[in-house]
This record gives sequence, structure tokens and C-alpha cells, in this order.
Amino acid sequence: MTAAQRFTSVWDAIENTPQEAASMKARAALMMGLSEVIRQQGITQAEAAALLGVTQPRVSDLMRGKVSLFSLDTLMDMAATAGMAPTIQVTLPKAASAKRAPRRATEHA
Repeated sequence: MTAAQRFTSVWDAIENTPQEAASMKARAALMMGLSEVIRQQGITQAEAAALLGVTQPRVSDLMRGKVSLFSLDTLMDMAATAGMAPTIQVTLPKAASAKRAPRRATEHA
């Protein structure tokens, strides 16, 4: 029997690649923030849709957490439109584990 594997988030456990997990984490965080803003303002889904420039069913998908239906770009736009200040935090890999990508010949030009 193998030891149980530990993950830092559910996305790391269920997504196929670190890239997919990172995208899902960011999208989920934006969706939770947007949903919270809508709840705090006490507005209807129709009012939120008008504010965000989307349809009411789109707001319903947002409120129900349908992460796979939204791109990161769309959620960033919606958050900015809602008056939020979305930011991206980048954590650099440790020097020992960082791997340098090989340079292509065309990059020298």
C-alpha cells in the first residue's frame, strides 16, 4: 500500500497539470469574490447581470460556482467592472527546483 498523497488544494488533486490547477484556483477565487460582492450589495441576479454586462443565467452560473464555464479573462473583467481590484500574485520557484527553458534560435533576433 502506498502512502497517502497530500495536495495544497483540491485543484492540485483533481486537475491533470499544475497549469490547469493554477487556472482553476484563480477562477474559483474570483468567482467567490464576485458572488460575495453580489450578496453584500443585496442585489438580484438580474441587477448583477446589468451591472456586469452579462445575462442573468450567466450570473446564476457564477453564483452556483460553475467554474468550468468561465475563463480567467472573463472573471477578471467582471471583477473590475464590479469595482473590485483583482490582482495576480506570482510566487517564483525556489532556485534549486527551477528549470530553465531552453532558448530557441529565433529568440536571439
